[in-house]
Amino acid sequence: MTTFDDREQAFEKKFAHDAEMQFKAEARRNKLLALWAAGLMDMEPEKVAGYVTEVIKSDFEEAGDEDVFRKVHADLGDRVSEADLRAKMAGFLVEAKAQIMAEA
Repeated sequence: MTTFDDREQAFEKKFAHDAEMQFKAEARRNKLLALWAAGLMDMEPEKVAGYVTEVIKSDFEEAGDEDVFRKVHADLGDRVSEADLRAKMAGFLVEAKAQIMAEA
């Protein structure tokens, strides 16, 4: 193998690893967001796990975060503004990445 082949393989592995880490971070962010939203809605404890699953699954409707945002925003109604919800989503993504890095 040439040096270029080695570099190409290394870049491909890094790309795959980064994509996997981003996926895990977004899924964890969605879980944290769902738990927070469930608390705001005074959801019964036995319903929280199902709600977390709903929020995580909503992320597979389309690319990006808008599908999750729409679901949680609709569920919360007037309890939180769009700007505050987006800020929470961003904050939970940072927290999720930190948690994943701490586990690695």
